[in-house]
Amino acid sequence: MQPQALPIATVNVGMTVVDSDDQQAGVVSAVQMPGTDVRPDVVAGVAEELMGSGYIRVDGTGFLSNDTYAGGDQIRDSVEGEPGVVNLNVTRDRLHRASA
Repeated sequence: MQPQALPIATVNVGMTVVDSDDQQAGVVSAVQMPGTDVRPDVVAGVAEELMGSGYIRVDGTGFLSNDTYAGGDQIRDSVEGEPGVVNLNVTRDRLHRASA
């Protein structure tokens, strides 16, 4: 039996991100696989956690929104297509906000 691929492995830039309440959180602007050396723009501690689990950067939607990061463990699944959808297992207020 083959190991199941991580949900983050099927995520691509440009996919729409939807939270666990079916609210649109934004669009994927970057994907980093687990174990990356690319540090996200968040506070220390959180950055290392995201680097270990992999992460996606989400360009936010809505009034006064800013970019956020979802960890690989916050991704439930993704659905390919045009543009494709990333489904999260958390609400968008649980995502990590990008620093300034």
